Amino acid sequence: MQMSYAIRCAFYQLLLAALMLVAMLQLLYLSLLSGLHGQEEQEQYFEFFPPSPRSVDQVKSQLRAALASGGVLDASGDYRVYRGLLKTTMDPNDVILATHASVDNLLHLSGLLERWEGPLSVSVFAATREEAQLATVLAYALSSHCPEMRARVAMHLVCPSRYEAAVPDPREPGEFALLRSCQEVFDKLARVAQPGINYALGTNISYPNNLLRNLAREEANYALVIDVDMVPSEGLWRGLREMLDQSNHWDGMALVVPAFEIRRARRMPMNKNELVQLYQVGEVRPFYYGLCTPCHAPTNYSRWVNLPEESLLRPAYVVPWRDPWEPFYVAGGKVPTFDERFRQYGFNRISQACELHVAGFNFEVLNEGFLVHKGFKEALKFHPQKEAENQRNKILYRQFKQELKAKYPNSPHRC
Repeated sequence: MQMSYAIRCAFYQLLLAALMLVAMLQLLYLSLLSGLHGQEEQEQYFEFFPPSPRSVDQVKSQLRAALASGGVLDASGDYRVYRGLLKTTMDPNDVILATHASVDNLLHLSGLLERWEGPLSVSVFAATREEAQLATVLAYALSSHCPEMRARVAMHLVCPSRYEAAVPDPREPGEFALLRSCQEVFDKLARVAQPGINYALGTNISYPNNLLRNLAREEANYALVIDVDMVPSEGLWRGLREMLDQSNHWDGMALVVPAFEIRRARRMPMNKNELVQLYQVGEVRPFYYGLCTPCHAPTNYSRWVNLPEESLLRPAYVVPWRDPWEPFYVAGGKVPTFDERFRQYGFNRISQACELHVAGFNFEVLNEGFLVHKGFKEALKFHPQKEAENQRNKILYRQFKQELKAKYPNSPHRC
């Protein structure tokens, strides 16, 4: 009997050891499988279980760290740059909407978030110490109350080099400390802001538009760089992603998104059909139509509005670049940066489009997507100092074109 009991014990011990061996082999197999197919498995996992958005505390910690760094001076030494007040994680193949604004014009972010479903990067310029403080408080409030801001928006701050932005005290200013929702933050901003033209700041400080543009599109592969008071057509981000994912031959191409202006009283068109109807009755017109018709005429608006309707976004026709065309476009790869010597108003975007042409980029106009500027652009009278800066940019542009000859000596293209 004792022998039989001992045999049974030995049998159970052997069975238990075998089961443990099987379990260990399964773990080893899963480990090897993970090593062989880790990336694929991870992608499938995140497809069904996307990573959680960063918490409010994480975003606030990032904001404090960015401000505590003291910023860095730009190449000219005239401006202090704070990168990453807010950060967002991006797929390297994603298309980022890059824009810039004075503090008062941050109001437009709400509309951009509604229309653009992908990541968005904004560079904010604060011309005074008070505006720098307001910008940091706004970043703090938006990160606290706006989940979409935490999930999709990167924000950078630029101010004159003699100022430093401070870590905001959540109790100051008192009005913002009482806010409890994202809508309340934008409503409060609407009450305290004085929206206007970015480069008409009413100060002696030049608006560094090209510095801000470069900052907003940093680290992006594909980017659509626009003005903050423009609105993209509905579904543009999704259409661009689907189109770009179908091929890897987009380097060296500037995919032009036609730009329009609309009377302020009108509702913003969502699709091409709505836009064309407004275009035909004069409620919508080509961008810069009243200021610089040649600046966008090569887009060939009459051809674009008469293209047959299509469901998929694609390049419709090629347009040779000619001076002074300054289209809004999506491009990836080695895209030339905006020349940061151009500030304020005049030649800041033309110069970059000119370099794209000399660098060998081809310009192709997209068939369905578009941008709409809020309001008709009208001629303005600038302060004498601002007008002088515009004239300086005009001279600088002539110099810039000569510099491109040395930079691209083998290029067959010239501006």
